[in-house]
Amino acid sequence: MRSLNQRILLSASFVLLIFIVGTALTLDRAFYDSAQTALQDRMLGKLFLLMGEVEVDDDGNLSMPEELPALTEFEQLNSGVYAFVTDRKNTPVWKSFSTLSIPLPSRAILLEGERKFEQILLNDEPHFIYSFAVAWETDGGDYPFTFHVIIDSTSLEAQIDSYRRDLWGWLSMMGLLLLIMQMLVLGWGLRPVRQVSTELNAVEAGLQESVQGVYPVELKRITDNINSLIYHEREHQQRYRNALADLAHSLKTPLAILRGAIRTENLSATIKTVFDEQIDRMDNIIQYQLRRAATAGSSPGTRLIALRPVVEKIVNTVNRAHYEKDPQIAIEIAPEICLRMDEGDLMELLGNLIDNAFKWCRQTVAICAQYEYDDIVLKVADDGPGIKHEEIGRIIERGVRADQSMPGHGIGLAIVRDIAQAYEGALSIDPNRNSGASFIVRLKR
Repeated sequence: MRSLNQRILLSASFVLLIFIVGTALTLDRAFYDSAQTALQDRMLGKLFLLMGEVEVDDDGNLSMPEELPALTEFEQLNSGVYAFVTDRKNTPVWKSFSTLSIPLPSRAILLEGERKFEQILLNDEPHFIYSFAVAWETDGGDYPFTFHVIIDSTSLEAQIDSYRRDLWGWLSMMGLLLLIMQMLVLGWGLRPVRQVSTELNAVEAGLQESVQGVYPVELKRITDNINSLIYHEREHQQRYRNALADLAHSLKTPLAILRGAIRTENLSATIKTVFDEQIDRMDNIIQYQLRRAATAGSSPGTRLIALRPVVEKIVNTVNRAHYEKDPQIAIEIAPEICLRMDEGDLMELLGNLIDNAFKWCRQTVAICAQYEYDDIVLKVADDGPGIKHEEIGRIIERGVRADQSMPGHGIGLAIVRDIAQAYEGALSIDPNRNSGASFIVRLKR
């Protein structure tokens, strides 16, 4: 779907286009009718002037002066203005000198007082003809004559073409000006909407905590509700984490008391073993569920975190914990690679993977990350004893360790898997029994 600005601009432009075209067609038609009416009046005037020069005797014979000072165009060949007069039998009784260049059109007989204006073709060229039938009164009686005036339509068409060019030119300029003004007005009117969008992007990117601008009343309720939702979600998450921390602290003491009581009480070795196993199991379950529940997951407002500095920080910390090994560390992560992820979740994920690699490595640990299309692929590899294919699915389950002699709760990889899934990613293992294993985390970019 197009943006709101584009939708309004397109719809307004469409309406403006219809308005301009409609206006142009209306003005064009009005001008054409007006020009044609003016032409009729002009031709009727010539007819009246022509009638003023005519003389009819008592026998009904029509005569015309040799010269027509007021109608000189009738005396010029190819002047584009022609005239002729017909009697009651529709026979021409007079025609102007200019008609020598055209064939006289045949016309229908008109009744006394009838007028007729129409367009005809002469020599395949458009012309207008105006006919007026009169009854000439003489002492000998009334004699009917029909006066015809013909004008070439070229001048009218040229006038109309010129008008149309000017009309469409000015309307196009006006339409363009209105479109620019419309864009400016829309830009100003929709500025608060764009500002809201910009602020929401900043909130999503973690650059600010809420929508902070001052907005019109139409948007204020929306921005207030967005801020309320953001605050409510953060408060809920904080209360949840605080409750989990309180729960962990509350359970730690009873478990420690039980473990101490087992060692001090006079119990059989079998019972002590069973109690130890069950307490360890309870401790593993509590640790796993607490870490799993504390995973923030992907949410609006999560800021981008540069990956390499976090990896280097964790490597330095884990290296001090495994100082007796002192393996060679290879970090291949470009400085521009960033993750949109909660920092605590990222520390937990990397800490488990890197600590696991230090535990199992012999001499080297390799950590690399790169972009692949819309994903970030993070790989932590070691040169340890490797993993059997049949054990891959089992070791990422909660409480399972590949080697029971190694210390730990067996929940590290399960935590990594859950964190990756919380960010719409996945954990996979590339085993090699002879040269270690690679743990691969694929996350959305």
